[in-house]
Amino acid sequence: MTTTHASLEKASDAPLLERFASVFERIAAGAVEREQKRELAGDAVRWLKESGFTALRVPRQYGGSGATLPQFFTLLTRLGEADSNLPQILRLNFGFIELRLESDDEAARARWLSRIAQGETVGAAISERTGSTHNTVTVTPDDASGQWRLNGEKYYSTGALYADWINVTAHDGEQDVHLLVRGDAPGVTRLDDWDGFGQRLTASGTTRFENVLVAEDQILYRFNASAPRRNTLVTSFYQAVHLATLAGIARAVLRDGVAFVQGRTRTFGVPGRSSPRDSPLVHRVVGRLASLAYSAESIVDSVAAALENVHRARVEGRASSEDYVALDIQVYKAQQIVIEQVLEASTLLFEVGGASATSEARRLDRHWRNARVIASHNPAIQREAAVGAFHLNGTAPNERFSLPHTAGAAEAAQAKTNPRDASGARAARFDAALAESGR
Repeated sequence: MTTTHASLEKASDAPLLERFASVFERIAAGAVEREQKRELAGDAVRWLKESGFTALRVPRQYGGSGATLPQFFTLLTRLGEADSNLPQILRLNFGFIELRLESDDEAARARWLSRIAQGETVGAAISERTGSTHNTVTVTPDDASGQWRLNGEKYYSTGALYADWINVTAHDGEQDVHLLVRGDAPGVTRLDDWDGFGQRLTASGTTRFENVLVAEDQILYRFNASAPRRNTLVTSFYQAVHLATLAGIARAVLRDGVAFVQGRTRTFGVPGRSSPRDSPLVHRVVGRLASLAYSAESIVDSVAAALENVHRARVEGRASSEDYVALDIQVYKAQQIVIEQVLEASTLLFEVGGASATSEARRLDRHWRNARVIASHNPAIQREAAVGAFHLNGTAPNERFSLPHTAGAAEAAQAKTNPRDASGARAARFDAALAESGR
């Protein structure tokens, strides 16, 4: 796999890049064939587990690599270059690690992070596509076993089909509940029915639960609609994963554009034998692709450094609410630029050649399709509006687009009276929460 601007790599990243280089090359080698056959990336996920990639952010004391956030996002961008399905498949797993790092429950943190260090992964079953946007999955007491029973259906279950554990949101009749179930537990059905035109191998489809037993220690936490929302890096982290994946796509576009031109002997529209690699017009296209890839990756580097700064401030007990707000705003601004740049690059790619660039055998179109789907998961126009409101009025993003943790008193009272039919505002807030964490 071609690596661009290698001279700009940070010295601290070199050992990790070298450690995973062969894994990324194996993944990239099969990317087009997997796309052509719609062949799920089970082998690729297994290689990443065995190599320790899925436990990069797990601290060494639990058996992981203890990578910094800048190191993590550098490697995630390279994985996105190899195959952009893979970062999204593992997005919930990495977010789950960050949530455990923020948790004060040391016993639970040690239990779950040690599992991840041993190669187990976590997928998502959080979002739904019901007409109401309510959380329709239920978890109810099972008197016979002294445990709980999980029933219902989720969609956009990214990574669940590949995962050892599935992170599920449910309702226990009074509160919303986050819990984990084994992917192979009796009563769990995982379907590859994701019908998006991009990111086809992420298995972001349906997961069904039919009387699935849940032990008490598989319940991560419960929360009421009236509980205040705590400061967290996770909103920015999840968006940064998408940005790193997009930057990886830009690198892949440049790689494939260069390979396409170097392998050709005739310039489009020029009769007879000619050399496309010597054409000034092709030079301009490739130069633009290289510049767009550089810009996208540089923005991701900047976001990763900001995440690391707030993470360290949190660990040291000096992070303020303003720090988290500033971080969210920085990530939202980055989103506006990176999305546009990568969509431009994945379209401009076809200007390096004629009709042969559209060959199904090459599947160069996958770069645009994948970038477009990633950009659609969490609407950029909402983020842009949040940035504008912040600069004009000082409105924090979580005030403009409230999550369920910030419900008002009257709404909370209504939810307590009739939790299964809470107000439309509460449902909208819950749906926003799912958008932050689920896909």
